Amino acid sequence: MERWKKIGTAVLLTGMLLLPGATGTAQEEVNFKERPIPSLNKEVPSKVARFQSRSDLHFTYPDAVRGIYVTGHSAGGARFDKLLKMVEATELNAMVIDIKDDHGNLTYKPKRDSPYEGISQPFIKDTRMLLEKMEEKQVYPIARVVVFKDTNLAKAKPEWSFTENGKVWSNGGGESFVNPFMKEVWDYNVGIAIEAAKMGFQEVQFDYVRFPEGFEKRDKQLIYNLGEYANSKEDAVHRRVQAVTDFVHYAREKLRPYGVKVSVDIFGYSATLPEAPGIGQNFSKIAENVDVISSMVYPSHWTSYFGIAKPDTEPYKLITEYVKVENKKLKELKTPPLSRPWLQDFTASWLGTGNYRPYGKAEVEAQIRALNENGINEFLLWNASNKYTQDVDYTPLKRKED
Repeated sequence: MERWKKIGTAVLLTGMLLLPGATGTAQEEVNFKERPIPSLNKEVPSKVARFQSRSDLHFTYPDAVRGIYVTGHSAGGARFDKLLKMVEATELNAMVIDIKDDHGNLTYKPKRDSPYEGISQPFIKDTRMLLEKMEEKQVYPIARVVVFKDTNLAKAKPEWSFTENGKVWSNGGGESFVNPFMKEVWDYNVGIAIEAAKMGFQEVQFDYVRFPEGFEKRDKQLIYNLGEYANSKEDAVHRRVQAVTDFVHYAREKLRPYGVKVSVDIFGYSATLPEAPGIGQNFSKIAENVDVISSMVYPSHWTSYFGIAKPDTEPYKLITEYVKVENKKLKELKTPPLSRPWLQDFTASWLGTGNYRPYGKAEVEAQIRALNENGINEFLLWNASNKYTQDVDYTPLKRKED
């Protein structure tokens, strides 16, 4: 998941590749098999009910989702059982599990006839067993699907990506994006989401639902297809916003027959602007088309914002000020989604002495308390290495009342 900062009035988007404490492996060349992209019109069943009660797995939506992020590596390894025990022993009750990761890999092995077989890195050997373990403990399962940041697909299908000087464009971290204007890309990702729904995941969370950061500075130098948006009368900024919004609407409609909730991760600063000009995110328009909106509001990724000089050192104040803005935006919507922000459970030592503080029990609880005091009871915790703080009270206000 990418991170961002804002310096003065200029937005600086930064990639959190392998920050201190993160885990990961070097990206390997993937043998992408050329197969037809699934036709979603054929995928949508005529009898919807069999998918709404789609398996013998049964999950109950918790009183409020309090979840953690789990990589494919963790979900498929020994660490999963440790994380499950942690969730069981606390007020946590949900896991967001990588199903399609930041490189474009599937993290499980699909069926042999799957069009996605060639992009599988089967960290999770048995998704059924994984979900059965979660069902036994009633841990709410959310499938994370990274959408438009997809180096695998960009290399396999340059015509679905952005090119420069005849080569697929990549950012400073060597990562490539696919083109949100292309409906073929939409279908490719929604097809994976449908697979997750059929497995028994109760919710699909789309991440990287946007253009590359800083796209407004390179949109005229890159070569890419505008697809059906070529004849749009909108300016470049609003055309990007329309494409991103249309994808979210399309994905939700295609997933509706499968009975899963749809959530989207969004940059926290998007709620503070009419729209983010380069990446195509309009907080309100995306929020109108999802069941859950998850803003990434890590204190370490704001700089001199809300009148706070060093936000990472004041987690309670930063989250409080952000939520005031978000709540106002959501109240303006006819059918607002549930708010479930991403919170910080890692130490941002890269900010330098005096600009950060070690994050532990007090800092995590401060963020949760700020949400609770402003009417938000759901949250997700991010730690790239899946090493979460121990002995945290995940329901501070409720505990206080008790």
